[in-house]
Amino acid sequence: MKYMLLIHGNAEGWHELEEWPAEDLQAMFAFMHGINRDLEASGELLDAQGLAGPEQAKTVRAGEDGEPVVTDGPFSETKEVLAGYWLIDVPTQERALEIAARISATPGPGGILINQPVEVHPIGQAPEV
Repeated sequence: MKYMLLIHGNAEGWHELEEWPAEDLQAMFAFMHGINRDLEASGELLDAQGLAGPEQAKTVRAGEDGEPVVTDGPFSETKEVLAGYWLIDVPTQERALEIAARISATPGPGGILINQPVEVHPIGQAPEV
């Protein structure tokens, strides 16, 4: 069964990363790369990406004529922004939750675990017609 695991952050926290000591950033990235390597080795990883900062995001809506209306976003009033995701294919929901818990335990400054929330979304299948 396929799942998408999502990590959210906020603009303030995003910019705080710039203030982290280099060794803490390296430890965080090494931790994430280790998760990816393990999931690749087990054949469970389909894709994983960290996303660019919120100042590079755009929001698109169809205008009345169907043409795209593009605005900068998310906006400052947005409390959360999508920071990254994993797309996995695992045999059970329990395995997806296990992987999400491992991701949540990402080390932060000073090695203190961030314990960030990770959303776990099953990828649905279209109904038969």
